[in-house]
Amino acid sequence: MIEPVVSVDWLAEHPDAVVADVRWYLDGRSGWEAYTAGHLPGAVFVDLNTALAAPQVDGSGRHPLPTPEAFAAGMAAVGVWDDSVLVAYVDAGGAQAARMVWLLRLLGVDAAVLDGGMAAWPGALETGAGETPAPGGFTARPWDPAGLATIDDAATGNLVLDARAAERYEGVNEPVDPRAGHIPAAVNLPFAGNLDADGRFLPPEELADRYRAAGVVDAAEVIVYCGSGVTACHNLVALERAGLGRGRLYPGSWSQYAGTERPVATGPEPGTHPPLTPRP
Repeated sequence: MIEPVVSVDWLAEHPDAVVADVRWYLDGRSGWEAYTAGHLPGAVFVDLNTALAAPQVDGSGRHPLPTPEAFAAGMAAVGVWDDSVLVAYVDAGGAQAARMVWLLRLLGVDAAVLDGGMAAWPGALETGAGETPAPGGFTARPWDPAGLATIDDAATGNLVLDARAAERYEGVNEPVDPRAGHIPAAVNLPFAGNLDADGRFLPPEELADRYRAAGVVDAAEVIVYCGSGVTACHNLVALERAGLGRGRLYPGSWSQYAGTERPVATGPEPGTHPPLTPRP
């Protein structure tokens, strides 16, 4: 499998790769409009809400995982095949691109985030809607349960990482979800800390130091969440880039957890798991 993060030089050397523009904005701006205003040559637009997530239902969180069938249809619609190599990007940083890449890698498909995103692209951009891609052929297959965590797993896990910004983790500011704070005992490791000042991923050894400082030895023991299961994938990609293995995503993330009556922690410290209530 290819590395989870690749450079623009690598992309130039692999012209057969499917290039996906996955721009999406929490503030409501249109990713499609951003794409038509300028995108990498030959890139296809992938809509986060329809291709990389299922519709929200009560208790699901804001970006539930798509069904295997819906995901396969979404990939085929933008020209992805089972044996494709795909590179995804956004403006810079790679947060939403990481969601697509991590889902594909979970299924064993070669996929990578473009390091630095559009900001790293040295050439001219294309504008307009682009050509409709020829349909691909992508086989629906179940999500690997070894890569996923439930709300109970996240509430009791020994090493749970919260990828949100510190002010949301601490409960100082919560612009979207029902309650502010974090899952008790979760450690705050904002996804932005995976990047340097130019919006590129830190080198693998620096990422490894960052995660080891948080207690990570083997990513298989790690559960990562964020607001809705999107930017958490950035940390999961970073863990792979660091050589620490594959962690688990809690897809419902804070948007699901905050809608329950489970205990919440606030402030900069992780807090501790609440005592387990004995079953009757």
